[in-house]
Amino acid sequence: MAFGVKREELQRWKAAVSRGDIAYLTHYWLEPRFPGITTVTKVGCSDLDRLSDWCISHGLNPRYIHNRAPFPHFDLIGTKQKEILRKEGIHDQLERFRLLD
Repeated sequence: MAFGVKREELQRWKAAVSRGDIAYLTHYWLEPRFPGITTVTKVGCSDLDRLSDWCISHGLNPRYIHNRAPFPHFDLIGTKQKEILRKEGIHDQLERFRLLD
């Protein structure tokens, strides 16, 4: 279950993904398979080659891309989520979802 995202944020993310941009959307998330994890960042891009390259550049396996048209994405959670959001300078999402250590 996802929550904590405004409609406008979701629409901006979808538009960016559709253009072939790398786009980040963080939201609260509860999934019993991942105890202790309360947020996920969806890194989306409709250009699968570009999204695969993004994964590789961050040491992630592109095999785990959720190839769900029209919004393919990679789910970031845990320490890798924080590391990549910091590296990409996405401080607003780090602060908003209290991901700062």
